Amino acid sequence: MTQAADVSQRAAPPPGRVTRTLIRWLMRPARVAAVEMPAPLFRLIDLEGDALKAVAWVVGQKIQIAMGSGLSARTYTPMSWDAERGRTRLLAFAHGDGPGSLWVSGLGAGDTCAFAGPRRSLDLSDIGTPVVLFGDETSFALAAALHHGPHAAGARYLLEVSNLAEAQTVLAAIGLGTATAIGRAADDSHLTAIEAELLRLAAGRTDIILTGKASSIQRLSRALKMAGVASSRIKAKAYWAPGKVGLD
Repeated sequence: MTQAADVSQRAAPPPGRVTRTLIRWLMRPARVAAVEMPAPLFRLIDLEGDALKAVAWVVGQKIQIAMGSGLSARTYTPMSWDAERGRTRLLAFAHGDGPGSLWVSGLGAGDTCAFAGPRRSLDLSDIGTPVVLFGDETSFALAAALHHGPHAAGARYLLEVSNLAEAQTVLAAIGLGTATAIGRAADDSHLTAIEAELLRLAAGRTDIILTGKASSIQRLSRALKMAGVASSRIKAKAYWAPGKVGLD
């Protein structure tokens, strides 16, 4: 995922000595090699370091990055992982004013961080092809990983977004210019078109991956199951819900 659930928390003070010791035990260090800003609220972040080498990462797994206070961490889905060079790329969505968004907004090349993982988040080991991914801004990184992975052939991406122009700019920057981005409506009426398209694609034996906002996933999952789509063909992972943090 990309960070999107920081809507009410303020930056916390730096960690104390005990917390720093725990972070060293539980997490590994990485260096920020580069930061790009494809759009105002998005950051492409390249991390590098020896701890990223010889790592068996697969599409759908997550890493958690310490936010600098207590043992608070935020979860990100890598877009790619070069285990030989020791390098991974993240796409972060800096939405709100919580620790994750403040960390992303202030990040620069040469900074250091502590991370844990990669770890299981969304198991795509038995997913078939073609596949369709539904999600939102927090799903862009997973979409990019899928697009450059073994499930790329015939894959479709349906994404609900808050700022259509900004989303299209970011998607083009990460090689997903053909993804379908649909602007959110306050009453969720935009989901009607997405639901109809998912049902049409599911009729062709397409496997479905549902990610992003919890309530959107619940609605679409219910519609698919009512249409007779087998649960084995549906993978779902809620990355966020309004007013909640730490879903993943």
